[in-house]
Amino acid sequence: MRLWIQNGTVVDGTGAPGRAADLLVEGDTIVAVGSAIVPEDALGAELLDATGLVVAPGFIDLHSHSDIALIADPLVQCK
Repeated sequence: MRLWIQNGTVVDGTGAPGRAADLLVEGDTIVAVGSAIVPEDALGAELLDATGLVVAPGFIDLHSHSDIALIADPLVQCK
């Protein structure tokens, strides 16, 4: 499956600020980001508009049984 995610804010987990970028995904692999994507490469890809959304490669699991963390740190930076 090919997926072209457009207009998202990419947060890559490096600690760098999020940045606006498109991503081209084949299966479970990101094959191109941002200006590296040319429309010809994305032919046949399903298009997903991520305007106003964060695109975070990988898996983010905020589940916890320590609900007190939200009270202690409203930004829940530990998660």
